Amino acid sequence: MGFAASPAAAASATTTAPRLGDTCTAADLGTRHPIIKTTEVTPTITHFKGWYVTQGSTGSHTVTTSTQTTISVSVGLNGTVQGNFAVEALGSVGASLGLNVQVNYSSTSSESNSVSWNFFEPGYYGLYKGTKKVTGTYGSLNCNRTDLGGGTYGLKWTAGPDTGSYTTYTALEEGAVRCEDKVPANSIMRKAQDLLDCGSATAKHPAGSTPSAKDDKPAADETVLAEKSAKTTASQTPSTLAALSCQPAVYRIDVPGKTLNWSAPLLANDGIRLRESTFFSAHLDNWRLCNVTETNGVIEASLWNWGNGGCATIPANIANQEQAYLTTANCAEDDLQRFYIYRDVPGSSKIGLQNKYTGSMIAYDRYADGELIRQYSSGRQDGTGTFTLTAV
Repeated sequence: MGFAASPAAAASATTTAPRLGDTCTAADLGTRHPIIKTTEVTPTITHFKGWYVTQGSTGSHTVTTSTQTTISVSVGLNGTVQGNFAVEALGSVGASLGLNVQVNYSSTSSESNSVSWNFFEPGYYGLYKGTKKVTGTYGSLNCNRTDLGGGTYGLKWTAGPDTGSYTTYTALEEGAVRCEDKVPANSIMRKAQDLLDCGSATAKHPAGSTPSAKDDKPAADETVLAEKSAKTTASQTPSTLAALSCQPAVYRIDVPGKTLNWSAPLLANDGIRLRESTFFSAHLDNWRLCNVTETNGVIEASLWNWGNGGCATIPANIANQEQAYLTTANCAEDDLQRFYIYRDVPGSSKIGLQNKYTGSMIAYDRYADGELIRQYSSGRQDGTGTFTLTAV
């Protein structure tokens, strides 16, 4: 695998969004950027009410609508928008489509459900609020060792193995539409017109302000991602020991050029922290790579701690949080305990680490004894997510 002593390497972090195939530096090993794979734009009615205006009752009316669909902005597991990666991903979506989309957490259910409209003619109207719902999938660009041919290697931005989905929407618009109005196909207004049931008896012979049958359908919350994520992560809680096939080599995971390295927790409910390696470390700072696989130059492994016999993991109950800390737990076949390892060129032992389940990169907030090791959605652009895998 080529883990060896590390020579000096460039340490300037990437400051602009890279493109696939661009060169990167060792400081970028612990970072990632989004790449948008698919997009789908769907006109969606979020609020609706069928309203009959009789002769003599024209003019301005304020009508309370019913919620039809709730759209919440989300990226990946979070059910919300947390961290730089999510914001950058949604910004990339908007730029690729030429649309102004929401890039921070919001929900259409927080919008007022009343519509004020000036009716000039009697008739049966559909009052609505709607938006363009934008969904799709994303991947990530990660800095990794790349075979340039002829026995030479370089660091390039490559397509990483993790993927996820996103949901966002454009600004809400409101209006009123009648069955006889000519409106563009696949427009928000056309979606509202469809809800009028223009061929129904209610539309042809409305009584008072009775809404059409579709007004009474229950709201369809399409994005209960937070609950889904919580159930998913809960189901990933390690419960059974798994037989690990560990490589014989033992490593410290060091901060390059510094004295501190990863040390497993001594106490329950504590996390992996930066510590100085000493005679009294009791192997808590010693790690083995287990169940190792390699795909397209990216290593995937569990990190087994010699000192306490546990595997590095992100606690399931906080896995969807930005800056969730790493700890150790009983080793299990669990993606929360699996990490992608991105390597510097041969001859350097510098690496970046990414959790397989959350997609977040691993780093620390500041260089200090006792500082927790945490996950960051995009990594930390100052290079603090680059570590050294040092054989002991």
